[in-house]
Amino acid sequence: MASTNFVDYVKIICRSGAGGKGSAHLHRDKLTAKGGPDGGDGGRGGHIILKGNRNYWTLIHLKYQRHIFAGDGASGSESRCTGEDGEDKIIDVPLGTVARDADTGEIICEITQHEETRIIVKGGRGGLGNWHFRSATNQTPRYAQPGEPRIEKNVILELKVLADVGLVGFPNAGKSTLLSVVSAAKPEIANYPFTTLVPNLGIVAYRDSKSFVMADIPGIIEGAHQGKGLGIRFLRHIERNSILLFMVPVDSQDIHADYKILLNELKEYNPELLDKKRILAITKCDYADSELISEMEKDLPDIPYVFISSVAGTGITELKDILWKALNEK
Repeated sequence: MASTNFVDYVKIICRSGAGGKGSAHLHRDKLTAKGGPDGGDGGRGGHIILKGNRNYWTLIHLKYQRHIFAGDGASGSESRCTGEDGEDKIIDVPLGTVARDADTGEIICEITQHEETRIIVKGGRGGLGNWHFRSATNQTPRYAQPGEPRIEKNVILELKVLADVGLVGFPNAGKSTLLSVVSAAKPEIANYPFTTLVPNLGIVAYRDSKSFVMADIPGIIEGAHQGKGLGIRFLRHIERNSILLFMVPVDSQDIHADYKILLNELKEYNPELLDKKRILAITKCDYADSELISEMEKDLPDIPYVFISSVAGTGITELKDILWKALNEK
């Protein structure tokens, strides 16, 4: 997934269809000169519908299609015939998409399942034909209801990446390198901060043909919840991960302090993130000998941890075992 093709935020203008007007027709044929009312109802206006599609990974297909208009319902006709409903507009979106009202900020819906559909803008109802308004005192009503008008709404679509394991760490902590080693994903890797500018997903193969999804999130810095660095734009992707794998390099001056900074950024952004399972991976441990590792273990956070080296392959199998066990714990 090329970085230029990853779009996780779009604003679109949605307009539903107007309902068709009811008919005020009075029955006439060669045998009936003055028949009663037989006007049919107007058709429903088209809806704007979001539909989950697991084959989509980005919102780029909506980047240049900002106006989504549904069809209007047709008018009712004689013989109590109902007008045709307006054409619905179905928008395919990747799983993990959140739709919110751009004007009020209110969440309209979240799409998390394949083929799941949700109406985000309802079409107008069709008007009733004059047949509905007949009575003992008004046997030939010459009026009918108009259809309901169109509804126009500004909608923001945000993608929150769905993954089993989310990688959390400072820039250059080795997140992209790990993802490239344990999966077929090919994220950009370089020896400078913020190499990763978009989330990358990879499927990690496990024993007996099992697998799980890992997401490489762009690096977090202190103050990210206030918008520093890449800020809250990418913190939202962590919300949909089942397990958070914190990654701190072995050459850090204080691994425990770095872990606390990362944890605090998540807490300040969304306290509910602290309820997720957490695992610590100390990366680049090919630089450290067993004596240094033993010394470091005395001051590590009280969560499951593992020392790994993505380049040397050290601890990778053990890490997969820990992650799989955590994913399958009730």
